[in-house]
Parts: sequence; structure tokens; C-alpha cells
Amino acid sequence: MKIAIELPDDIANQLELVDASRRVLELIAADRYRQGHIGAAEVRRILNFSSRWETYEFLKREKASLPYTEDDLEQDIKAIDNLLTTE
Repeated sequence: MKIAIELPDDIANQLELVDASRRVLELIAADRYRQGHIGAAEVRRILNFSSRWETYEFLKREKASLPYTEDDLEQDIKAIDNLLTTE
């Protein structure tokens, strides 16, 4: 799919957008990730990153934190406790 965005030349020049289409795609991917609509794997596919580490670095730069709640922490603690008690 292609999406076209038109800006007046003076504004485009002022923004100094070298690769505007890539940047718009990055912003969309980061926003969708922040909202919980896509995961890191989808971000990686959308932006064609070569590794998950590159994806995580990108998300960190964009301040798109991993959605991790207190409930997630409690579940992780229980899972670790279960592993430790079964050994």
C-alpha cells in the first residue's frame, strides 16, 4: 500500500525531511506499538529491521516502552517461583 502526503514546499524544506516516508512509517509503527495494537515482531517486520535488538533500540529511541504492568510482574514472579520449587 502506498500513502501520499502533500506538504507545501516551504514547509517540507523547513522540516528538512530527508526520508519523510520512512520517518512517517516509523512514527506509525511506534504509535501502534505504544497503544498495544502491534507487538515488537510486527514493528520489526514493518520497518524491516534485521534483528530484534535493532527493534528494541528503535522503540527505546522513540520512547515506546514495553507495556509491562504490575499484574505482569506478579505473573512473572509466580512463574519463577514455580520453576524454582519444581527443581
